[in-house]
Amino acid sequence: MGWHMASHLPKLGHEVWVWNRTQAKADYHAICFETQAVSLQKALQADFIFSCLPTSADVEQLIAAHLPKQGSIWIDCTSGVPEAAKKISQSLKKIGVEYLDAPVSGQTIGAERGTLTVMIGGDAHAFAQAKPIISAFSTLIEYVGESGSGFAVKAINNTLMATHLWALAEGLTVLKSKGVDLSAALNCINHSSGKSSISENIMAQRVLNRSFDKTFALDLLQKDIAIAIDLIQQTALQLPSMHLIQQQFARIEKKQASQLDFSAAVQSLEQMNQIELR
Repeated sequence: MGWHMASHLPKLGHEVWVWNRTQAKADYHAICFETQAVSLQKALQADFIFSCLPTSADVEQLIAAHLPKQGSIWIDCTSGVPEAAKKISQSLKKIGVEYLDAPVSGQTIGAERGTLTVMIGGDAHAFAQAKPIISAFSTLIEYVGESGSGFAVKAINNTLMATHLWALAEGLTVLKSKGVDLSAALNCINHSSGKSSISENIMAQRVLNRSFDKTFALDLLQKDIAIAIDLIQQTALQLPSMHLIQQQFARIEKKQASQLDFSAAVQSLEQMNQIELR
């Protein structure tokens, strides 16, 4: 995601520095998009710093290694933990740095096209300053509240995505058991009230054709669902459906899940029922 997101920033007319834990990737990005591959120390001296990493812990490790310069704005596009966002924001504010949790949605194709949705938590003034820069790779930028709010919205969004995938897979399993043509059924659903982005963009394109093209790793979705469950546990709310979804998506252990696209989670349902969705 970060590769494609960063490719749009030079279009704004600003100097763009890129750093990656794999130096060759940063070097190749510079060749492809006229950015500049730099050291981590150099990257953290930018006015606007974007991070796009697997977890909040990864971001915290970066900050611990090299502090950003005073007056900069750190825009964290990681799908992170709300409490970590609050902690990082408070820590950076002490050295004159603003932090925005700014997770994105829209998958790899959205990053490539510059049409991502960005949900942002943090200081409203810092958001106003950063919004023109963020617009380089997004079509919807929504300020959703104080630090941690962006991460919270992303976790709930992805849990809903998981819910839609699992519910649709269950529905198609029933239909397959009754001898219904799944492609025809899915076409009906996509022109009816049961449709979703999963039914329109994922089920036929990755599951029914058995490709399971990897764009968003299943273990990362498992992580996001766990964040949503943590949010629920911080309240007295009774929300059983999300707990049930977590149980279903935890059927595939993390090591294997890291190698699979999130859509491959339906394979555990197929195995339970000995019915393949195709």
